[in-house]
Amino acid sequence: MQSPNTPRRLTTRMATAMLQLAHGDAGAGLILLSAAIAALVAANSGLAHGYHAVLHDPLVWTPIAALPSLHHWINDALMAVFFFVVGLEIKREVLDGELASAARRRLPIVAAIAGMAAPALVYLVLAGSGAPLSDGPSLSNGWAIPAATDIAFAVGILALAGKGLPPSLRLFLLTVAIVDDLGAVAIIALFYTSSISAAWMGAALAVLLVMVLLNRWRVFSGWAYAPLAVLLWLCVLHSGVHATVAGVLAAFTIPLAINRKGDSLLLRMEHSLVPWSAYLIVPLFGFANAGVSLAGTSFAAFAAPLPLAVTAGLFAGKQLGIFGAILLAERSGFAPRPAGASWLHLWGLSALCGIGFTMSLFIGALAFPAAPALVEEAKLGVLAGSLLAGLLGFAVLRFAPRN
Repeated sequence: MQSPNTPRRLTTRMATAMLQLAHGDAGAGLILLSAAIAALVAANSGLAHGYHAVLHDPLVWTPIAALPSLHHWINDALMAVFFFVVGLEIKREVLDGELASAARRRLPIVAAIAGMAAPALVYLVLAGSGAPLSDGPSLSNGWAIPAATDIAFAVGILALAGKGLPPSLRLFLLTVAIVDDLGAVAIIALFYTSSISAAWMGAALAVLLVMVLLNRWRVFSGWAYAPLAVLLWLCVLHSGVHATVAGVLAAFTIPLAINRKGDSLLLRMEHSLVPWSAYLIVPLFGFANAGVSLAGTSFAAFAAPLPLAVTAGLFAGKQLGIFGAILLAERSGFAPRPAGASWLHLWGLSALCGIGFTMSLFIGALAFPAAPALVEEAKLGVLAGSLLAGLLGFAVLRFAPRN
């Protein structure tokens, strides 16, 4: 006879196995790094014209008019799958993971919020609120670019830093990243949404309601949710809200509960999709978006207001926000720092959170949709800030005390 705790133990074991698959080594981070380097090489060589043509030229045929190019398919369709996986992870952690208890939520949530607010403030101070051109968008539109953390890169570099680091560091990094991802999704939905189509939004809400009802009726078949998730994405795509938000909304309707066969649909979906997301979709996104041309670029280009603000936000803002929040939380008695972690460990971890590659590039494209030159400048800042943050974090953790 099954004990009452058996489903919870099964959930914990499966979740642990999935985290080891997705984050247990530096593999995903190294693949993403390779994709970014390949994009930079392609954009700064004789392949540049072909690289941009393949990504941005209109497709000969597309089944969805709103996605006319390969770049649109990657950013609006494939990245919806990435956000679906993020949503599954958020729901699992909130219901039965590191965010399930108030005591465990305190420090990661405070650190994540501070780690998003401080970079945004640093950005706004340096970028100002003026438009670069008389008819151009305000640089303040990019305030959220340095607010996000790239979990694949950050965990990958943490693994490369070597063994013997406190296990609590990796767990804390993952938890902060989960809250960070949720914050990034909310920012995209609230601040980077164009005009809303009431008809498409109504259709999206109707589909979402059906998915919620399936959950309430304890329907555990993936075939019941998958076509509705695609339909929800299609409705959101045409509604004016960024299509990737549909991925998170759909994920929140997937049941985590264990069915009669001792299986969880949410865990099964996450287990199946994590490798595709980490090893294919995210690297493909990196290759499609990191290809900034450095021809004729001088040091002065990185010192321009937009790249400088993004770089400083990622490199300095993240450290100030996250490390400062941990320090204040412990000194005030609000929450203790992660077990076994020294202040040197936490400084290195705070620096790693300044690697904003994937989400920062994504938000950069949303911030200046009608100003390609500003998107390229934002990419320079993202690359510089992420590189500096990664190198500092690696160096600090590499020489930090070992258990």
